[in-house]
Amino acid sequence: MSTVKKAIIPAAGFGTRLLPATKSQPKEMIPIVDKPVIQYVIEEAVDSGITDILMVIGKGKRAIEEHFDHNFELEYNLAQKGKKEELEMIKRISDMANIHFVWQKELNGLGDAVRYGRLHVGNEPFAVLLGDTILDSNTDKPVMRQIMEVYERFQASVVALEEVPKSLTYRYGVMGGQSTSDDGLYKVDQWIEKPRPEDAPSNLVIAGRYVFTPEIFDLLEVIPTGVNNEIQLTDAMRLLLKSQDMYGLHFDGKRFDVGNKLDFIKTNLLFGLKREEFREPLREWLKGLEV
Repeated sequence: MSTVKKAIIPAAGFGTRLLPATKSQPKEMIPIVDKPVIQYVIEEAVDSGITDILMVIGKGKRAIEEHFDHNFELEYNLAQKGKKEELEMIKRISDMANIHFVWQKELNGLGDAVRYGRLHVGNEPFAVLLGDTILDSNTDKPVMRQIMEVYERFQASVVALEEVPKSLTYRYGVMGGQSTSDDGLYKVDQWIEKPRPEDAPSNLVIAGRYVFTPEIFDLLEVIPTGVNNEIQLTDAMRLLLKSQDMYGLHFDGKRFDVGNKLDFIKTNLLFGLKREEFREPLREWLKGLEV
C-alpha cells in the first residue's frame, strides 16, 4: 500500500485582494499573529507526516525562500545575547522540512502550478496544500492528516470539503456526490468550477487541500484552458473521475481564507484569542471597544 510522502504547495499568485500590503510582500508571508501564513501551512504538512515539500513560487516571492533558509547572522546574534528560546524557534523553521523551490514562469492557473511538481513527485501519490489558506483542525489530527488517512484506506484521490452558503458556490469548485456510511465522507461523481448557485450540485466546496494519485499529471498535460483562460485543476479532477474513484471529506475543522482583507482581520483576532498570553487581555479589549 502506497503512502503520501511528498507535497506540492502552490504559492505564486499576486495576492491582489490584499493590496497594497502585497505590492512588495508575498501574501503567503503576511503574518497571522506572529507567524506568516505559509508557516502554518508547512506546519500542517509536517505534523501530518510530510517532510518533502516542493513550493511553486513566482516573481516577488524570494521572501518565502529566505524565511525557510538559515539566517546565520541572526542565529549568531541571538546566541550571543543568550536568547535561547528565540534561537530554537527560528532554527526549527529552517529544519522542520526538506523544502525545495521551483519558479512558475507564467501565472497560468492552479493546474499549471501543480504540473511543475511532476519531476519532484514522480510516480507517487502526493498532497497539495494551497499556500494562502489555513485549515485549523478541531481534533488532534491536522486536516491534511485526515485527508491522508482517507487516501490510505481507499488508495484513491481525496479532496478536503467545506460547507458554504449555496449563494456563494460561484466562488469555488463544487462537489457533487453521494454520502458514504462514514460521517463526512463522500464518493464524488462530479466537480463543477464556480457554478451559479442554481447550477451547483451541493454546497460542499473544495477547501484547499488534496491528495492525488500521480495520474493527475497526465490529465493536466492534455486539458484545454478553462475558466479565466487558465489551466484549471478542477477540470483535470473531472477527467480523473472517468477512470478512478475519488472521495471528498467534509473535514473536522475550519478553513481560514486569509487572501481577503476581512477574513485576514478576523483570522488574526481568532488566532490571537487562541494564544494563552493574549487571550484575556485581547478579550477585555474587545469588550471595551466603542465603534
